[in-house]
Formats: sequence, structure tokens, C-alpha cells
Amino acid sequence: MVFAQFGVFVAFITPLAISLTIKVQQLAPGQEQYLGYITGAGAAAVLLTGPFFGVMSDRTRTRLGRRRPWMIGGMVLGVVSLFVMATAPSILLLGAGWVMAQLTWGQVLANLQISTADRLPESQRGKVAGLTGFATQVAPVFGVVIAGAVASDNILLFILPGIVGVLAVSLFVLLVNEKSSQDMVFADKLTIGSIFAKYLYNPRSHPDFSWNWLGRFLFYFGLTLNTTFTAFFIAAKLGITVQEVAGIIATLSLGGIAATTLGAIGGGFLSDRLKRRRMFVAASGIIFAAGALTMALAPGLPMLIAGSVLTSLGIGIFAAVDQALLLDVLPERDTNAGRFMGITSFATSIPQAVAPLIAPLFLAVGVSAGGDKNYTLLFIIAGACTILGGLAALRVKSVR
Repeated sequence: MVFAQFGVFVAFITPLAISLTIKVQQLAPGQEQYLGYITGAGAAAVLLTGPFFGVMSDRTRTRLGRRRPWMIGGMVLGVVSLFVMATAPSILLLGAGWVMAQLTWGQVLANLQISTADRLPESQRGKVAGLTGFATQVAPVFGVVIAGAVASDNILLFILPGIVGVLAVSLFVLLVNEKSSQDMVFADKLTIGSIFAKYLYNPRSHPDFSWNWLGRFLFYFGLTLNTTFTAFFIAAKLGITVQEVAGIIATLSLGGIAATTLGAIGGGFLSDRLKRRRMFVAASGIIFAAGALTMALAPGLPMLIAGSVLTSLGIGIFAAVDQALLLDVLPERDTNAGRFMGITSFATSIPQAVAPLIAPLFLAVGVSAGGDKNYTLLFIIAGACTILGGLAALRVKSVR
């Protein structure tokens, strides 16, 4: 599970971290807003399809089980999406490739995560979430290192990370057994109306799940504001070109590996041992905000590194403990895990769709024609969102 999620993140988060930035700069120099439009469109596609695919996964009846067919199909089509982006001659086709990547690799990741809901007892949720959280935060670092080495070759820039993803997911599919779902029987029949009805639920019936959803939404809104324009921010801050940023981002990310490890594994294991989740989630939002503010006000590379370490620590803690908290409060685990995990995906896909689209408004505040963009304000708002996201977890009642 850990290696498979690592591979998926290498495959389709590397484009988000650096490859798309390089490609946008090649196709539309000086038009950074296109990166926001592309990433926003991909997140919007996930937003519209997440619960639908979750319900379909719950209802899949095959000899391979419910989850593995979706992993296999997503992986194969995911490689195609990377090739489309690598060879795209226009912004429009590049955007189409990213939408396809979000839908395909996103389904691989979604079904891996649903598998954790299917399998894990409460006593292991923090530990496994910590290990997978660490793996998925290190994966973009690994991917950026690859991208930095092959930044001049568009095919390798996108396809090499995809090969890592194929290897990791294939091992999970081949070696982790899932029992046949051919004999499963469901009480209700699916219709178009019932499928769309499953996009919604009554928050009053599941208040803890709702607070967890809101906290995740706010944290990922801040995270998306911070990370989408990081390459452009660093280029402007240090006075270098976007092509030269890959090496800087790799250095910053490598410096944050120890912090991410401490946050994800330490937070996950401690939350299991102490049987407490909420205080870790709240602390993660504050730590991330401190890092974002440090980066925004950094006069040079040393403070950028310090801010990056803090944000990595906050992300690591949140990724592990909030995932464990989600599994603790997930409704209807035995029958509708895919559905509610799909609804949870709204909490990440909506911010990923909306934040890049409205970020240019913050970047333009107080900026004269031709002036530098207001990255300081953007990062401050990002930090405020993560603090609110962490505080929302304190409203969960059924988990300490």
C-alpha cells in the first residue's frame, strides 16, 4: 500500500509540482494564469465524477474484487494521459491531458485509499496513514529530482515518473489479494436518479464526518494556494528563470524530507498510541501557516528553506492524522466506503479547482501594470486557511 501510493504520486503529482509549469512556459511564455486554469479544470473533473466512481467501485462484481479492476484501468489510461501532456502542441491539449491524468491516476489512488477503509482496524489507521502520508509527500520530491535531471526532454519529463507509478501499482495488484466480489448482492438497484442522490448526504446524520470534511477542505484550499504557484514564486523571489527552478525546488523539497518524515510517521504513530487525533490535526494547520508566512517574507534562499521545512512538517502531520481521523468517522464503512470516500474527495478537488482560479485575484492586489505579483498576500491567505482547517477538527466529538 505504501509503495503503491508512492508510485501514484510520483506519476501524477510530478506534473503538478514542476512538469506542467515547464510545459506552460514553453507553450505560453509569461502567461502563468494558464497553469491555474489547467489545474483547476482537472480538479473540476474529479469533483464531478468522484462519488460516481466511488459508487461504481462499491458495486463492481468481478473475480478480481471491487477495487483492483479500477486500479488496472486507471493505470493503463494514466500512462496515455502522460504521453498526451508530453507531446501537447497547445495549451488546450495540455489541459485535456491533465484532466485525463486526474481522472485516471486519481481512480488508482482513490481505490487504494478505499482499500484502507476496507482493511484497516482502528489501531493501525494512524500508523498506516503515517507511512502512506510520508510516502506521498516524498514522492513529489523524488519526481522533481527526476524532472530536474530530464527537464530538457518533454517525453522523459512526463513518462519517467509514470513508469515508477506503473511498477508500484502493478506490484500491489499482483501481490495483495482481494477476494472475488462476483457473488455480492445489493438491496437497492442503481438508477440515474439514485446515483446522483448518492452525491449528497445529510450532514446532521454524520456530524463528525462533516467537520472532518470541512477541515480537510480548508486545509487543502490553503495548500493549493501555496503550492500551485511555488515555481513562479521562487523564480520571482530569486530572480531566476522558471527552467532553473526545478533544481531549487528539488533542494527545498529534499530539505523538507526529514520534517515530512517526522510529521507523517511521528504524528501517525503517536496518534495511535495516545488515541488522540484532533490536537495533531489542529497543530498541523498552525505549523503549515508559519512555514507559508516564513516563505512569503523570506529575503533569500536560507529563509525559503526554513519555511519549506515548516510547511513540510505541517503537511506530514495533516496527511497522516487527518486520514486516520477520516477512517475513524467514515459512515457506512462495510457497504458504502467508496461512496463516502468519493464525497470526501470533494474536500480536496473543490479547493484544487477553485483556488488556482481565484489566486490571480490575490496576486494582482496592489500590483501596478508590469509589476511583480503579490505572492506575499497569497501565502498569508493560504496560511489562514490551513489554521481554520486544523481548528475545524476540534469540533469532531466521537474521536479524541
